[in-house]
Amino acid sequence: MVDHPRARKLADRIQVIVAKMIDTRIKDPRLGFVTITDVRVTGDLQNASIFYTVYGSDEDRVNTAAALASAKGTIRSEIGKQTGIRLTPNIEFHLDAVPESAASFDAALLEAQKRDAELKALREGATYAGETDPYRKANEDDSVESNEG
Repeated sequence: MVDHPRARKLADRIQVIVAKMIDTRIKDPRLGFVTITDVRVTGDLQNASIFYTVYGSDEDRVNTAAALASAKGTIRSEIGKQTGIRLTPNIEFHLDAVPESAASFDAALLEAQKRDAELKALREGATYAGETDPYRKANEDDSVESNEG
C-alpha cells in the first residue's frame, strides 16, 4: 500500500483533535480512561479508523465503546471544523489489541526464560553418555592398509 503524505498528515491531525475532545468536551460518564493510539486515513481521505485503548476492565471497554459511538457525530463535526477539508472523513472507532498482545508476548518470554534457566541447571551437572569424543579416529594402521589394498 502506498503511503500518502496528505493522508498521514490528516491522520495525525485527527488524532490530536479526537484526544483533545475526549479529554475536554465529551462528558459522558461511561467514558473510561481512553488513549488514542493511532489513526489511519484511506488514500482518498474518505474514511478514518481511530484506534484506542482503555485502561480498566472489560466492562469499562464496553462502556467506552458505547460512549464513543454516541459521540461519533460530535467528534466528526469537530474534525470537519478544525481540519477545513471539503469532505470530512467517516470515522470508525476500533479497540486496539496491542496491550493485550504485548502482555501475552511478555508472558511467553517469561516462560521461555524460565525454561532456559531449567535447561541450564540440568546441563551443569550433565556428563556425556559415551566417550567425550565419539568420532572415529584414523589410526596409522588403517591408513597403511587402505594404501596397500
